[in-house]
Amino acid sequence: MSGFSEDDLAAALRRVLSGEHPGVRVGVGDDAAVVEPGRHPTLLAVDMLVEGVDFDRGTTSARDLGYKAMSVNVSDIAAMGGSPRFAVMALGLPPGTDPGWVVELTSGMREAADEHGAAVVGGDLSRAETVVVSVTITGEVPEGGAVTRAGAAPGDLLVVTGTLGAAAGGLRLLQAPPQSVAHVMGSPWAGDLVAAQLRPQARVGEGRILARNGATAMIDVSDGLAKDLSRLCKESGVGALVRLEEVPVAGALLELDKVMPIDPLLLALEGGEDFELLAAIGEEGAARAAAEMHERFGTSLATIGQARKEPGLVGVSAGGAERAIEPRGWDHFAGRGG
Repeated sequence: MSGFSEDDLAAALRRVLSGEHPGVRVGVGDDAAVVEPGRHPTLLAVDMLVEGVDFDRGTTSARDLGYKAMSVNVSDIAAMGGSPRFAVMALGLPPGTDPGWVVELTSGMREAADEHGAAVVGGDLSRAETVVVSVTITGEVPEGGAVTRAGAAPGDLLVVTGTLGAAAGGLRLLQAPPQSVAHVMGSPWAGDLVAAQLRPQARVGEGRILARNGATAMIDVSDGLAKDLSRLCKESGVGALVRLEEVPVAGALLELDKVMPIDPLLLALEGGEDFELLAAIGEEGAARAAAEMHERFGTSLATIGQARKEPGLVGVSAGGAERAIEPRGWDHFAGRGG
């Protein structure tokens, strides 16, 4: 960053992140932040986005990247039924990175944090071969109220917030040759898909509603419904029966299917990065949660199946035919579909 030192950049980021936040006694600018612990148990989570693996600077703005880096961490707190409080960031930046780009990145982080009442209280900068964005976040959850992946029991309903597959559809649009999709990029449905990929919405309020209404296990759908459901089932020691016609496929994928060869249901099952919440819950609790969620946030809650004693994931078609669902989705080491 020619003519711009690390201290210069740190000072600029401090201005972006400054301000009064509840519970913050010393924020950005010292060796460590000083924050007030909450009255409830603390949650800790960390996520890292690596250029060329998790994002492409050619199709992702700095502000969108910062927003997403924060949102995916907030989503982990939401998946435990908690509320985010404080975050710290670490940035690896290649030589020649525009300082203005870094300021925009940090502004996106603050935007996402502000939406959920969280504060970014510190960070670190280093030189790297590619851009690396790491965020560590804390949250809090009522005593005994944390919802893990391990509590599902046979007979529990399986529910998922919102719709699935939109983020994967947005990625397909962003990765397509520009000339092949230029005629649709201004359409509302294409905008919805791209926004789902670049600016995922963490379901914090929805997670708290599910927890209050007796969710026995929960996970955010970051790597695909099939893969993340298999993780929840493994931790809980159960299997799952999924009614495929009830999987809430994002409607915009039906429009995308007219532009390029995709399978909307497959993207919903394996696409990943939707950051919706998948939970196991009792029937009465599911009904109460669905009503409250719709009233407060306008978010839908679909019942897609049921946990069962027999291991493995089984999909049932509208006609009653059964087939095994392979736990495919995003894998950082095997690649997509691993």
